[in-house]
Amino acid sequence: MNAWMFLLLAIALEVSGTFFLKLSHGFEKWWWGALSISCYSLCFWVLAPAMKALPVGVVYAIWAGVGIVAATLIGIVAFEERLGALQYLCIALVLTGAVGLRLTTTV
Repeated sequence: MNAWMFLLLAIALEVSGTFFLKLSHGFEKWWWGALSISCYSLCFWVLAPAMKALPVGVVYAIWAGVGIVAATLIGIVAFEERLGALQYLCIALVLTGAVGLRLTTTV
C-alpha cells in the first residue's frame, strides 16, 4: 500500500472516531466512546507509514483539512447541523489548501 492510501485510511478512521465521539454524548454512551478511541488509535497506527514517505507538514495538513471537510459533511447530513456562509467559505479554503498540497507533492 502506498503512502497516499495509508493517509486516506487514516483520514477515514479519524473521521469515524469523530462521528462516534459525537454519538457518545460526552462519553455518556461509553460504547460509542470506546469505539471512538479505537478508531483514533488505529488512525495513528495507519498514519505513521504515510509520515515515513511524505513530508510531515503535507501529511498533517491534508489529514486535518480533509478531516475537517468530512466531519462538516457528516455534521450536516447525520446531525442536521448548519453553519453560516462565512464558515462554509473558510472550510472551502481549508479543502482548497489540502487539494493544492496533494497536487503539488510528487512522492
